[in-house]
Amino acid sequence: MIRVRKQSDKQNDCFIVILPRQPDRLILSTMMPETLTPIISSRKKEIVKQYIEVLDQHIADLKAGKVERALEIREFAGLLHVHPAHLSTTIKEVTGQSSCSHYEERLLRISKELLISTTLPISQIAIQLTYDPSNFTKFFKHFTGITPKKFRDQHK
Repeated sequence: MIRVRKQSDKQNDCFIVILPRQPDRLILSTMMPETLTPIISSRKKEIVKQYIEVLDQHIADLKAGKVERALEIREFAGLLHVHPAHLSTTIKEVTGQSSCSHYEERLLRISKELLISTTLPISQIAIQLTYDPSNFTKFFKHFTGITPKKFRDQHK
């Protein structure tokens, strides 16, 4: 069993990590807070894995036009039987990215695929991905630096 104890003095905080080496001996290690790596449980990793699987399926359904609206974090959490706040913090802790970042990354990838591989009007792609066309353009430009039309023109 690993034990961590915080010890403070006037200049800085440090953590003392007590690692069992043998049943009768212990190793003491002093670490600064920024070097202390959190231990991530296998349950948290499993929650993130399940979230990514459900998210990827939802994005595929959006791309195929099978769903009419985007799921919210509380709906993903409901599907995984966890609290929305727990899901959000677990995703951030395990991956270093927010749940929104994962969603936006995949949505952007699908947007690019649809712009390149179809001749659908940009407004139709926006609606298919559950965006208002003007908001879709803002979203796309925010992440790529160019509008969907310019992107499509560059990849003809």
